[in-house]
This record gives sequence, structure tokens and C-alpha cells, in this order.
Amino acid sequence: MNSARVDSQKTKTFQRIWRYGPLLLWMALISFASSSEFSALNTSQIFRPLILWIFPNLSEERVAAIHFLTRKVAHFSEYAVLGMLSARAFAGSANDFIQRHWFQVALLLIVCYALLDEFHQSFVPSRTASVYDSALDVVGGLTALVVLKLWRERH
Repeated sequence: MNSARVDSQKTKTFQRIWRYGPLLLWMALISFASSSEFSALNTSQIFRPLILWIFPNLSEERVAAIHFLTRKVAHFSEYAVLGMLSARAFAGSANDFIQRHWFQVALLLIVCYALLDEFHQSFVPSRTASVYDSALDVVGGLTALVVLKLWRERH
């Protein structure tokens, strides 16, 4: 093999890692966040004292509501990031089909991963699986995809 061909292969490999690496790392982070370490019971041990430190006169019901909303915002946000990273990876793909249909491929990944994430949580004793969380995940990812699609069309 000549050196130009080897350099070309190394460049393509580096480009794939650069394109898909952040997406795969983020998916691994989402999976870790689905573990027992991030159950509502464990996150409340961090958020409750923090919320009460900032707002010392809040009732337990309000603290619980803020904790609940924070967890739901986290669902939306982590999948919005997944949407951005998947759009980045697929829109720049070397595969013409994936590049042309980046929006649909990214949305398919988001839907499948959201459902898989909740399915995984059904096996974690300290977690509960919820189709509503999957829907919120998909809305977060879809929101990012729509914003990116509109931005790409404008620029």
C-alpha cells in the first residue's frame, strides 16, 4: 500500500471519530444517567439541600415540585443535545443517503434511544420506566433538530 492511500485512510478514520465520537460519548452519558446513581431518590439528596439553601422557606411540596421539574428539564435537555450531536454527525456523513436524510435518521435514532433508555430503566430497581419520559426525550431531540434544520435553511 502506498503512503498516500494510508494517509487517506487515516484521515477518513479520524473524520469518522471526530464526527461520531461525541455522539457515542453522549449516548453513553445518557445510559449512565439512567442508572441508579441518578434515581429521583439520589438526585433529591443533592437538589433538596441546594434548593433549601437558596430558598429556605419553601414547603416540602414546592421543593418536590422543583426537583420533579428539574428532572424533566434534564430529560428534555439531554435529548436536545443528542439531537444536536446526531445532526452534526449525520449531516456531515460520508454516506450520501445518511447525509441527504440526516433529519430523519437523527430522529429515528432519538426515538429508538429514548425508548431503549426507558426500557433499560425498567430493569433498574430504583428507577421507573415511563412512556411520558420517552415522549419528553423525543420532544427535546426533535426541538433541537427543527431549530438546526431552520438554521441550516437560513444560512
